[in-house]
Amino acid sequence: MQRIHIVAGGPEYLIPELHFQDEDIVVGVDEGVKFLANRNIAPNAAFGDFDSISSQEFSSIINDPNIRTYTFEQEKDMTDLELAVRWGLEQLPDMVVLYGVTGGRLDHELINIQMMSLGLEHDIAMKIIDTKNEIEIKNPGKYTVEIRSDLPYVSFVPFSQLVKGINLEGFRYPLYDADLVFGSTLCISNELVTKKGTYSFDDGILMMVRSKD
Repeated sequence: MQRIHIVAGGPEYLIPELHFQDEDIVVGVDEGVKFLANRNIAPNAAFGDFDSISSQEFSSIINDPNIRTYTFEQEKDMTDLELAVRWGLEQLPDMVVLYGVTGGRLDHELINIQMMSLGLEHDIAMKIIDTKNEIEIKNPGKYTVEIRSDLPYVSFVPFSQLVKGINLEGFRYPLYDADLVFGSTLCISNELVTKKGTYSFDDGILMMVRSKD
């Protein structure tokens, strides 16, 4: 399975330990390149206007023959992260994973989460990971969830105005053929009571958030 890991410039304390496989592609976005350097990780590609790093740091990136560098003007119609995500999806990986996209400015965090809908459009799985949460969104279907001691809480949030026919099995609070409207807290803070559970739904777009305390 090939994954593209994109590290952006959100608060570094929310970026977890990073471990990659040989076939993975690692992308730094603006200050995310510096975060990777701080962890002795060399990216395969770098995106941004690089207004968040020093000229010396930028020079080391642009002159590294092993890093494909994509530079952009500060004034543009897409954020640096969206440009990197769209490029990542064009590579047709099995999954795109985002780090450094939560915390900090709320406007950026909200749109970064909404950006996961691009994965659905391309039929490519996307996930956001930080030190406290994992987030993914799904089209209708049935999915398996494994219990995790590090992320015990499982919440389901409507990503569309209405999500129809939700079923939760193997959870402390099961649910059968329920509808979830935008803004509802019905499916917040559930927990698995079996090693594996399932969730399914018939229509709409649903976000699953796995969290720790």
